[in-house]
Parts: sequence; C-alpha cells; structure tokens
Amino acid sequence: MSADERPLTTWDGLPVADEPPYGAMAVVFRRVRDGIEVLLLHRSENGPDYEGDWAWTPPSGARLPAEAVDACVRRELREEAGLGPPLEVVPNSPESWRVYVAEVGGNVRVRLHDHEHDRFIWADPEHALRVCLPDVVKEGLCLAIRHIGTARDRR
Repeated sequence: MSADERPLTTWDGLPVADEPPYGAMAVVFRRVRDGIEVLLLHRSENGPDYEGDWAWTPPSGARLPAEAVDACVRRELREEAGLGPPLEVVPNSPESWRVYVAEVGGNVRVRLHDHEHDRFIWADPEHALRVCLPDVVKEGLCLAIRHIGTARDRR
C-alpha cells in the first residue's frame, strides 16, 4: 500500500498515521490435531451474508498518528476480539502494513467488543486463504501462515 492508497481515516472517522506502517494485522492461531486454525472476524458493515472483499479478515486496523505499531496491533486485537496474547512480528512483513502472529490455547474466549464485526470463526489455513479478500489481506495472512509453519519446524 503506497501513501496514495492509504486510508485517511479509519472506518469510524479517526485519523490514520501519515507514514508507514499505516496499520497492522494480528493472525491469531491455535493448534488443533490436524495443524492450526486461525481466527477470522466478519465485518458487519455489508450485512451477515456478505462474503466479498473485506468480509473476513484477521483482527487488524489502522495506526493512529504518533501511535507505535506494536501499540496499534495490541489495541486492535483487544478492541476487536478481547484478546491480549503475546505477539510476534512476522519477518519481512510489508513496510506499509505490519503482520504479527499470536498463539493462543484451544480454550481461549473471543469476545467481539465493537459493532465493526458480527461474528468470528476459527478456520483452517486453506479455508482462511479462500475467504480473506482482497489479495492484500490474503498476502498478509499467507506470510503469517508460512511463518507459523517455519517456527513450528524449528521446534
């Protein structure tokens, strides 16, 4: 995302930082018998049946002016899903939009705290990559999933 493409305000009218990173994505995952599942949130803006661009995304959001990107991703994760797990930045994530991962236990309780989202799912990576649109969301998610696999292989 270039400076010309960045949003000037958040969906609820707050100003967005005018230098990169403009925001961050938190790919929250849990281990299951067959691999991992990632947390996806459904945006309520276009109704509960909408499945197009920006319908399903990991918790994410814009960085406010003068806000540190680490503070931004922690704030977004807390606001959108009620979670506060330790976060790890994904190496080589885009300069314009930072990607983080966070592992949680299988019994974690997700709480939607705002009106931006109407529901959530835990999805296997294949399903998550199918429903996360547009490509800019899918690319960040793909980076995170690769990083999770690489980190698991190092154990």
